[in-house]
Amino acid sequence: MLIYLSWKKHGYPLSMIKSAEKPLEAVLELLGQRGVYTILRSLHSGSLRFGALQQVTTLPPRTLSLRLKELEELGLISRTEYHEVPPRVDYALTSQGQALQPALEALAIWQEKVS
Repeated sequence: MLIYLSWKKHGYPLSMIKSAEKPLEAVLELLGQRGVYTILRSLHSGSLRFGALQQVTTLPPRTLSLRLKELEELGLISRTEYHEVPPRVDYALTSQGQALQPALEALAIWQEKVS
């Protein structure tokens, strides 16, 4: 239900809120968005900068930026800004994001079996 409340609180589209009534379906819908699975799997090994995430996901900058904002608003990743020149921003998994890792690992194993 945590995802449902977060999506409702942040004004996500009605289709996401409706599917969040069934938490498993909500998570699967989230993972179905382009780049989300790859972002979450990439951050499992530690924090990464925007440029590194862009290389891993091959998403256009605008799309990657939107996905990162969505994941941050859902509490799955954190964004840390460093006031340096040039500016630096790191993205990392939160405890909620870490909690998804066993499911993401299971999906990776399943993919290897069917490929």
